[in-house]
Amino acid sequence: MKRVIAIADRAASISLKLLVALNVLFFLSFLAVLLFAAGRAHAEVPTCSGADMLLALQKSSPATYSKIEAEAAATLNGKGLLWKLEKSGEQPSYLFGTMHMTDPRVTTLPPEAQKAFDAAGTLIIETTDVLDKQKMMTAMLKEPDLMMFTDSTTLSSLLKPDEAAAMNAALDARGIPPATVAKMKPWMLSAMMALPACELARQSGGAPVLDVKLAESAKAAGKPVEGLETAESQLRAMASLPLAFHMKGLVDTLKLGDKVNDINETMIVLYQRGDTGMFWPLFRAAMPDEQNDASGYAAFEETMITSRNKVMVDHAEPILAKGNTFMAVGALHLPGPEGLVEDFRKAGYTVTAVGL
Repeated sequence: MKRVIAIADRAASISLKLLVALNVLFFLSFLAVLLFAAGRAHAEVPTCSGADMLLALQKSSPATYSKIEAEAAATLNGKGLLWKLEKSGEQPSYLFGTMHMTDPRVTTLPPEAQKAFDAAGTLIIETTDVLDKQKMMTAMLKEPDLMMFTDSTTLSSLLKPDEAAAMNAALDARGIPPATVAKMKPWMLSAMMALPACELARQSGGAPVLDVKLAESAKAAGKPVEGLETAESQLRAMASLPLAFHMKGLVDTLKLGDKVNDINETMIVLYQRGDTGMFWPLFRAAMPDEQNDASGYAAFEETMITSRNKVMVDHAEPILAKGNTFMAVGALHLPGPEGLVEDFRKAGYTVTAVGL
């Protein structure tokens, strides 16, 4: 029994990493859903389910839960989704942490954020490429190797027979013919497997994730919408990590099965509470104490969070200088000494949490 629990915990830890990827890499989620919509065999939307893992952990292992809480409390800027940005000579702007999902608990802005968004003259999101599907796909075709194997490699050729069988079973459960993903890079398929079938189905049916909903609302109100990155740059960041790292993540996610519903529910609960500082402690607590995993985690955090935060600040500053801007990016970019809140302070802004 202990071995079964250990395997489940290990799979959960890898899937947490993949879910983190989806919530710091806006375009990956969008593209995975686009491919899912093209390949699925049936259109029914499964019922969403899932339990709060932290609530269960609080009962089963109070010591572990207390450790996670303590680390989260010590995380710099680890509480709050909405932050006011002020700089001498500029009208105040706002920084808001999003979650790239369609769940109504996510897409309904807190009152303070809704007020700031309504009053803003400009919206900034991670990338505007997702707002024009034709333009986005044209750009992607220029670098097909970011998404697909362009040589003789297939996903199945990189998997053991039992792993390939598990992959095909997971695809079948989502109505995706295996042939449609045979040449897909592992992080693309991981994006499909790391989100509940209900979320994938909702998005493929046209329900907008929070970032797109904000962009659509801004455009309808005649407000300009600016982007900080391109789709290519986001995919290049993911592709820069070792293939072995991505294959390991895919295999462990396949092992996870329906437990992905619990992980997503837990992340939504934390997001509602504004506990952005608890995501990483939860992930680290679930992660096995192995050097390979630790080094992979460090490379992931540096590539997908820290480095991109610097780029975001550099690209946002000229837009923020115009004042009265609402900047909405993945919430996991906000906390920590290398997070956006602290990076903006280093750039000369006074940054204050709103609503706490």
